[in-house]
Amino acid sequence: MQTYTIKGMHCASCASIIEGALKKAEGVVSAEVNYGTESAKIDFDSVKTSSAEISKKIEPLGYSLIVPTAEEMGMSEEEHAGHLGLNQSKKEKAAELADMKRKVIAVLPLAVFSAFVMGWDILSSFGTVPQVPYVWKEFFHHLLPLMATYALFVTGKPYLLGLYRFIRHGAANMDTLIGLGTSVAYVYSFIIAAFEEALRPFINVENTYYDVTIVVIAFITLGKYLEARSKLKTGDAIEKLLNLQVKTATVIRNGKEIEVAADQVVRGDMIIVRPAGKIPVDGVVVEGSSYVDESMISGEPIPVGKDIGDIVVAGTINTTGSFTFKATKVGAETLLAGIIRMVKEAQGSRAPIQALADKISGIFVPVVLALSVVTLSIWLGAGTQYLGLSQALSYGLASFVGVLVIACPCALGLATPTAIIVGVGKGAGAGILIKDAATLETLHKADVIVMDKTGTITKGKPEVVSIRNDSGHDEGRFISLLASLEKKSEHPIAHAILSYAKEGGNALFSVDGFEAIRGKGVRGQIENTEYYAGNIRIIEDLGLSFDTDSLERETREGKTPVILATREKVWGVAMVADAIKPEAAAAVARLHALGMQVVMLTGDTKNTAQYIGKQVGIDEVIAEALPEEKIRKIKELQSKGKIVVMAGDGVNDAPALAQADIGIAMATGTDAAIESAGITLLHGDISKLVQAVNLSKMTMRGIKQNLFWAFIYNIVGIPVAAGALYPFFGWLLNPAIAGLAMALSSVSVVGNSLRLKAKSL
Repeated sequence: MQTYTIKGMHCASCASIIEGALKKAEGVVSAEVNYGTESAKIDFDSVKTSSAEISKKIEPLGYSLIVPTAEEMGMSEEEHAGHLGLNQSKKEKAAELADMKRKVIAVLPLAVFSAFVMGWDILSSFGTVPQVPYVWKEFFHHLLPLMATYALFVTGKPYLLGLYRFIRHGAANMDTLIGLGTSVAYVYSFIIAAFEEALRPFINVENTYYDVTIVVIAFITLGKYLEARSKLKTGDAIEKLLNLQVKTATVIRNGKEIEVAADQVVRGDMIIVRPAGKIPVDGVVVEGSSYVDESMISGEPIPVGKDIGDIVVAGTINTTGSFTFKATKVGAETLLAGIIRMVKEAQGSRAPIQALADKISGIFVPVVLALSVVTLSIWLGAGTQYLGLSQALSYGLASFVGVLVIACPCALGLATPTAIIVGVGKGAGAGILIKDAATLETLHKADVIVMDKTGTITKGKPEVVSIRNDSGHDEGRFISLLASLEKKSEHPIAHAILSYAKEGGNALFSVDGFEAIRGKGVRGQIENTEYYAGNIRIIEDLGLSFDTDSLERETREGKTPVILATREKVWGVAMVADAIKPEAAAAVARLHALGMQVVMLTGDTKNTAQYIGKQVGIDEVIAEALPEEKIRKIKELQSKGKIVVMAGDGVNDAPALAQADIGIAMATGTDAAIESAGITLLHGDISKLVQAVNLSKMTMRGIKQNLFWAFIYNIVGIPVAAGALYPFFGWLLNPAIAGLAMALSSVSVVGNSLRLKAKSL
């Protein structure tokens, strides 16, 4: 399935028209059009058709697919194939916006002048201001037709084209309604002006609607401009991510440093990054060290230390030292490219809540056309009996135009996608990657969050959590001796001790006669003394006494002891454990505050699991669970009507993540879970889990607000424009005011969605 930008889409009804036409095209398997992103996801058989052929199917209706070239996207042909439809050019949108701005600047003064004349005429009828002088009235009488002609045939050309396409192809959208309404007002006014004396005995020739034509077109054009400008801001997240892409890279080839375009970097290239330089592709540090600002990817403001063997990702910024890294992923393979692709796809997807709005938008324009005709008929039929033909015709035309102008499916069409675009973008900026809109919607209804322990609640790798030093020497020497022995061991616990020594700046000693004792530990000679490091069994073999009570208690808590001893005595013990993440307890407390039950589901031992669960405040702990048992537990919760979220590392928890209503992967850097989970939390920060839930609730609240006001606007606006209040209060809505209201409705919906940007998670 490919994603294409669509040119010429101006309203929610356009989306329905385009989707219907695409689905009927030969070779198209499925099509999904999104008004908010002005894009279409199309799955088609490339043997039967092509994107160019598909575009031809919608061009007679006034639309076309934009198929970006590799050159336009700054990519190689191979990369372009992988990115097709991904990189939406802002240049074309900016050019379109500039053209709209020129039209607004040209027509707005005419509208202000027309509104002034209209207002003067209305106020003078109430005696509030003096009557318009005869000379001025004649001047206005001849000037307004000229202004209306410019407004309708120059600024209003898109609306006339919409009317033309409706007549020729039967496809009606919002442009059709505006074109029909303003054309009727203009033509009626022209007939009155041309045959004024002949018509005077039959109708009121003093009422013309040139001013309505001008003001409506001006307000609608202004509204479209403001809407387009606001919509451009909703896509800021994608733009920021695209701006992270690096243009060039300094590569070592044939022993020389050369600068090449980023798309020419290949896997295996050695790349030098200097202070303040951006990292062009993903890779592994092979020389040097530094601190890298990864905030644009993860949302975390503190630079991350990078040493030999550490992973660096494209788009991040080197802050201090220089280093060399080996390229492992380039082009479309990089983490940044994956994030951009995921965010773009999520922003273009539909939330289930949008279904009702889509159905209404699909039939909205034909219904409004029918209502406008019914409105005019009622005025001419019933109104003539009480007001006379002249007045009834005048009011009927005003109501006819008002209904066409005020009706707006755009607000309905924008209600969901604009909030989704902003919500998904806000999440990406905070290191929360959301796969699709349905996931974002479902999350706000979740009752239970099931968490894996390792890598989710705990850090996922062993580290030294405490030291008991009985050697009589300072702790630094104790650590140096223990780390020196463990240096040659391949055991994960040995790596934990070495990392602890390295972080403390402890020097290592030379070890002679090193030997690994299977199932017990290691031994070796340092400075003519033989040392042993290992578990309690190695101490028992040496025949040394040791206080095991405290050791057993800590072992029950999931800690592993590494004892250092000589043949004469025990020097002390280092306790190693998979440490709890510092933010875990606070995150669980915040989830409780949101009314959610938290369950820990782990394959670890019961003692360890219960200890960890108690430390962070877990509601229910299920230990020693095999993968199939994890799935069984999730199914059990779902059978009780619970909406279950599963948070895990995205690899060994894959079956459980798939079974849950929402799978959340605690990714680290370039973890493949980005492609498999519904939501991915970069760098495995559990506090982002709370932020994801808050983001879902905020986004859904914004969508519901948008839908409420969009529905209310049309439910109230259309009857008022039709003249429903006239029999009771004598009120009739001026079509010009209807045009302003219609324009502001879409702008208000987009503006409400943009408020999400300012809210904290």
